[in-house]
Amino acid sequence: MQPTLQTVTSADGTRIAFESSGDGHPVILLGGAFNDRTTVAPLAAALAPAFRAITYDRRGRGGSGDAPAYAVEREVEDLAALIEQAGGSASVFGHSSGAILALEAAARGLPIARLAVYEPPYVVSDARSRPGDDFAGRLRALVEQDRRDDAVAMFLTEGADVPEQVVAGMRSEPVWNWFTGLAHTLPYDAAVSGPGQSLPAGRLAGITVPTLAIGGDRSPAWMLEAVRAVAEAVPGARHLVLPGQDHGVLGEPEALRPALEDFLA
Repeated sequence: MQPTLQTVTSADGTRIAFESSGDGHPVILLGGAFNDRTTVAPLAAALAPAFRAITYDRRGRGGSGDAPAYAVEREVEDLAALIEQAGGSASVFGHSSGAILALEAAARGLPIARLAVYEPPYVVSDARSRPGDDFAGRLRALVEQDRRDDAVAMFLTEGADVPEQVVAGMRSEPVWNWFTGLAHTLPYDAAVSGPGQSLPAGRLAGITVPTLAIGGDRSPAWMLEAVRAVAEAVPGARHLVLPGQDHGVLGEPEALRPALEDFLA
């Protein structure tokens, strides 16, 4: 059965679109930059036989609404509304900046039963340069000038550490149109990741939710360092590295499914 698109109202009145499939304990799946509910749908389908898998469009994306002013707190409230709709408690899986959002939600005390995160893009060493503290503001300025291609290129090179020559080659690929279509939400992901994408070790130390931090052994070293740092910062967190995987793991849901089923169960 195909999941049906539904909406829930967040605390500020914004409507958030979501889909639900399967039965059992609810698991909410969060994508990062350049993602909406469709990009995490394959993972939801893989988990649905064992869980009630919920995918949603973060505000400003897909079928969800938005507000004139953005704040990370509003996205935490969006997730809170989804958890309430799911029955008052749910497990959460977050990918990339969606993983950081999930960690922030757990640190702020949302009723999350279990938390699994995949490669939150913190920068924890000098393995790569940090984006400037004005990164989100510069992205927002490009979007306001309708320079969406430039915003995407800046996010990829400064935020994700993708080499400029690789980004230049991506401009001629079909996926670039998808990227530019979501360019207006890139300042949101930059804000979620925080100034310099620094690890907020103090906040993470306050998380009491059972947590699993996952990385792929084909991902860049700085991402694997971030995963390890999260596992060390969150009390009692487990650390897992998946063989043969990289940051694009959402395209390989069967690689994630066994680990998530085992942990979330």
